[in-house]
Amino acid sequence: MDALQKLQLLGPAAAFEPAEEVGMLGERAPLPQTPDELAGCISHATLPGGKRVPMLKTLVSSACERDCRYCPFRAGRDFRRATFTPDELANFTAQIYRQGLVKGVFLSSAILGGGPHTQDRIIATAELLRRKYQFTGYLHLKIMPGAERDQISAALQYADRLSVNLEAPNARRLADLAPHKHFSEELLQRLRWIHELRQTLPVRRPSITTQFVVGAVDETDVEILTTSAYLYRELGLARAYFSGFSPVVDTPLEHHPPIQLHREHRLYQASFLLRDYGFDVEELPFQQDGNLPLYEDPKIAWANQHLVHSPVELNTADREMLLRVPGIGPIGADRIIRARRQGTLHFLGDLSKLGIATKRAAPYILLNGRRSPQQLTFWTG
Repeated sequence: MDALQKLQLLGPAAAFEPAEEVGMLGERAPLPQTPDELAGCISHATLPGGKRVPMLKTLVSSACERDCRYCPFRAGRDFRRATFTPDELANFTAQIYRQGLVKGVFLSSAILGGGPHTQDRIIATAELLRRKYQFTGYLHLKIMPGAERDQISAALQYADRLSVNLEAPNARRLADLAPHKHFSEELLQRLRWIHELRQTLPVRRPSITTQFVVGAVDETDVEILTTSAYLYRELGLARAYFSGFSPVVDTPLEHHPPIQLHREHRLYQASFLLRDYGFDVEELPFQQDGNLPLYEDPKIAWANQHLVHSPVELNTADREMLLRVPGIGPIGADRIIRARRQGTLHFLGDLSKLGIATKRAAPYILLNGRRSPQQLTFWTG
């Protein structure tokens, strides 16, 4: 196979790994200017900071020695596989970069010859892109299970983001999902190393993400979000991604039912509450089975329990409390604080001018000690 034929196999295969909001909730729309032969390989990506760019997502190889029970690339599964050499992939990527087709690249791989050997191939590709081909775009590199500390240090020289797929929230669940992976030694330790080594960099510090497979081995939302909260708090995780399980033919879990995408969505909402809104795991509205309600926004569920009868006075509440109100995010909370230095907030129209989602916020707030008529109608209806 030539490089294009390999990319046509390995590019779409990378869709199994969510990153930079490519493929969120099943969406993987190609860019309008993407050539037909690259469809499924280049998509819109939202980078940290909100900038949207065309991103190439690909595996270095789909040949794997591991036997993860859910994975389409597991050893022994009968399908066509391919492997890039580092220069082959770097050269082809540089060509489409010079043509203006991509401004970002995501590189991952199946594992062949051990985690360190596979990591060498990813790092070699990144080094060629940066040094030989003068690639100055965004670069996200996957860190393999068992990668060495020096390899992570090398990857940090080239990457804008590094990620380690934990896949499961703890060792017990990982044993059911990927019986030959070790949660603490192979995976979590790599996240810790990235965090430690990032602190030694003088200026540019690549961000860190991870991914969980959701719904394959009866793990609960409590388990997933407890681990996510630890990663946000202790390791400076930028983002947790949640990949809803979908069965793959000719794998041990091929008859296991797929999850409802609502669950994936609720996990993202709750994850942002932990990362950006000051919530603790214990405050989230879990059901008795340890999962979030499928059909209710977790922030609204919390507010219905705590704020309906004790609404928040927006003219005096601190930032932490403002963030508890549905319809008010970090930017909106800062705008409210700035606005009330100029005078008292009296009306929902005052909030609308600040970009606040007033219909969401109305049932849970006071403005100068009063609920507005619109709030009463919305709240009682």
